[in-house]
Amino acid sequence: MKTVQLVLDEQTLRDADREARRAKVSRSELVRRAIRLYVELERTRALEAKHRAGYARHPERPDELGGFEESWPEK
Repeated sequence: MKTVQLVLDEQTLRDADREARRAKVSRSELVRRAIRLYVELERTRALEAKHRAGYARHPERPDELGGFEESWPEK
């Protein structure tokens, strides 16, 4: 592991410390978890944007569904 230095405003630090105590983890572990979560969310957003763009370029046609739509429950 590497040691890094962060600059946080007072309120963010208080919030982080309170959450770390609640979760029974160190401040460092809380920050690691937050960064991992942020990275994963951004990856997911990027993939979803890529999928939306692909479907916008090549939307599904009803004949491509293979009849499965007939077995879907009514809304």
